[in-house]
Amino acid sequence: MAKVDILPIQNLPDTQDLEKRLGIPRREFLKFCVGVAATLGLPSTAAAAIAQAVASPTKRPSVIWLHFQECTGCSESLLRAEHPTLEKLILDVISLDYHETLFAAAGHQAEAARKTAMAENKGKYLLVVEGAIPTKDNGIYCKVGGQTAIEMVKECAAGAAAVVAIGSCASWGGMPSTGPNPTGASSAGAVLGKPVVTIPGCPPSPYNFLSTVVHYLTFGTLPEVDKLGRPKFAYSRLIHENCERRAHFDAGRFALEFGDEGHRQGWCLYKLGCKGPETYANCPVIGFNDLGEVSWPVGCGHPCIGCSEAGIGFTKPIHELAELKNVRPPLGYPRVNEEHGVGATIGSAAVVAAIAGAATAATYNLTRNLGKNISIDKDKPESEERVDP
Repeated sequence: MAKVDILPIQNLPDTQDLEKRLGIPRREFLKFCVGVAATLGLPSTAAAAIAQAVASPTKRPSVIWLHFQECTGCSESLLRAEHPTLEKLILDVISLDYHETLFAAAGHQAEAARKTAMAENKGKYLLVVEGAIPTKDNGIYCKVGGQTAIEMVKECAAGAAAVVAIGSCASWGGMPSTGPNPTGASSAGAVLGKPVVTIPGCPPSPYNFLSTVVHYLTFGTLPEVDKLGRPKFAYSRLIHENCERRAHFDAGRFALEFGDEGHRQGWCLYKLGCKGPETYANCPVIGFNDLGEVSWPVGCGHPCIGCSEAGIGFTKPIHELAELKNVRPPLGYPRVNEEHGVGATIGSAAVVAAIAGAATAATYNLTRNLGKNISIDKDKPESEERVDP
């Protein structure tokens, strides 16, 4: 990819109608592109390619978005992003050809639109799956347009260029798969029997999904993923590593009850069950709703429940202690309510100095006489003391 500076993009023909088409100033759009490049771990020069791809009205990929066992929270989170608003950007960047929540069409018209989009864009469209897929009893617990969720997702995935599972439900089963799991709720990858890109979270940050789509739009490939299919730019580090309360953990300062002194002062929530030490996500880095670090659970004073991690979120009790993945607390801690020092007074400093002086003199005498057998007769002067070899 050529290294193109970000500034000349303002004069590219494809960006001239941005303010009219997207409803956002060009400067804000360019800041967005730089932000996406940074989120993806790309050099700032990649922002030029991102801006070119996003601004071009001819590169809108077809997207088919399926809903199954879920609360629609992932879509709701996506639509509430404000930097810029998703209806002004992501819905213009992609051609959203099927989405049950946002569709004006219904019934046979909606299903006809899906099949048309699949036929016209075979091998090119992006399939997004939101929600777990019930597999018990041949999948009868979720049907759309007369098809079971299993039938629909397999039909749509067959002609898709890529499959993205958004949210924990689609990524690994999420809350619907919690035991005893009466419907046999499973992930999209498990049902399809092949790897898919997973963006877990309940809900995930909309910018993790947006950055994934923009990467695909810009470079024609999905971003690098880990062994679980999660984009590494968002899920390669533990929440604990970037948490703003990490310093308190290292110092042994923990909130022990909600509302206690430590909780009010922003101390570590580990002992209240925070799952940050065993959960991979970038929540403390980007937050939610463009409000900064306070707009995520720990920032608001509640322990992370590990919603993005299979086997932790919706499985472990909320207040059960987390397993420390790659960090251990110190062997010794100060008291949780250790008082802060106020500095030494002149009097206390003098006492300490006197004690230190006496200790130094005693140490000197001890070392001087090491190896000697000294007996002292109190009735004789010091010069007449007997020293045995």
